[in-house]
Amino acid sequence: MPRLQPAAILAFLFVATLGCGGGASPDRGVENGSGVVDPTVETPVDAMDPAADWPEWRGAHGDNVAVEQSLPEKFGEETNVVWKVKIPGRGHGSATVVGDRVYLATADEAKQTQSVLALERETGKQVWIEELHSGGFPTDMHAKSSHASCTVACDGERLFVAFVNHDKVHVTALDLDGEVLWQEVAGDFSSRFGYAPSPTIYKSSVVVAADHDEGGHVTSWDRESGALNWKVNRPEVSTYASPVVHTIGLVDQLLLPGARRIACYDPESGAERWSAEGLASACVGTIVEHDGVVFGSGGYPEREIMAVDGTSGDVLWRKRDKSYVPSLLAHEGHVFMVDDKGTARCYDAKTGDVSWQERLEQQGDFSASPLLADGRLFTISEGGDLCVLAVNPDEFELLQKVRIEDEAFASPVACGNRLYLRVASKDGPRQEWLYCFGE
Repeated sequence: MPRLQPAAILAFLFVATLGCGGGASPDRGVENGSGVVDPTVETPVDAMDPAADWPEWRGAHGDNVAVEQSLPEKFGEETNVVWKVKIPGRGHGSATVVGDRVYLATADEAKQTQSVLALERETGKQVWIEELHSGGFPTDMHAKSSHASCTVACDGERLFVAFVNHDKVHVTALDLDGEVLWQEVAGDFSSRFGYAPSPTIYKSSVVVAADHDEGGHVTSWDRESGALNWKVNRPEVSTYASPVVHTIGLVDQLLLPGARRIACYDPESGAERWSAEGLASACVGTIVEHDGVVFGSGGYPEREIMAVDGTSGDVLWRKRDKSYVPSLLAHEGHVFMVDDKGTARCYDAKTGDVSWQERLEQQGDFSASPLLADGRLFTISEGGDLCVLAVNPDEFELLQKVRIEDEAFASPVACGNRLYLRVASKDGPRQEWLYCFGE
């Protein structure tokens, strides 16, 4: 992997996330396991109410759009706060909200432990915390990184999380009471910038990505048994994006950026369907889909945002802009970006033309991905400035900008008419908080 320059080292955070060719390329292959993906099993999209629950990274539809929400007009450290609670340890993963619980991945850097935490949804009170790993943390880790950067996935019966420990990616399934059901090693992992991808649920499987400079891999596991369905080998490049499944032209597509391309796989077999050359060596943001077109941006060292036909892999347009860590967001014919330096942009999804752009922060970085909820865009800077924008393709409109504690890397989450923010205060020893906002 090329050495990342200081301005580009945000790639490890997520925390949080690409012409066209047919068939598998020489640097990858598919290894079949003993598991079988059952196409009849419901996904969280089918089994849960997307307005009430947020079951995985970027929500039930994988688009970071919170549907049918009614949120407060204003926010603040003491404004419309339903509850806020201290979170032990440190992590950059967003909240997962299903049923009457909220789940978070967290790590205690002093004790070198990695855990999953459950809170009561109504009060924020801790229900349980389950330690999954002890020791084995990398000795060389950038100060902005986290040992718990992934967002927990939940299928309504089980929780799924991936951690790097002792230089290997461990995939763990727990029940809703915190009991470990199974734990498997997906493969080796070597990167001094940390591990960021979140697991994604597809039918009866859970998919985990792990790109790194000694040879990456994507694996699919049976959710119930932990049996390996398939394993795809990836190029020897460190990149950090989460896989996502979108249905395009009635076909389910597993999409992943990085290693200078957007790759599309069959989520049931792992076979590659198409690959579009572009983006960057290292990518973090998750691929976005809208009206059959997929959008990606990255990263390091290249600088690009691109649109690709989701059925063929044909490149539709490219621009010399980039959002390295924050993912894009597509909505009603437009693509919204808040880049790492805090510049917000709106693109026409068909042409790539910029409708508007404006700087949210004169100084300060952004790692969180924008969320669309209740007709507004929500994002938060690394310094804790919550920015609320109107979803207006014609002009930029900042509705509110307010400080929520001192630090934020996790992306906002909204469901059940509540907004959840994972932040940290640094007045004294660093302390993480989870805020729940509502009327």
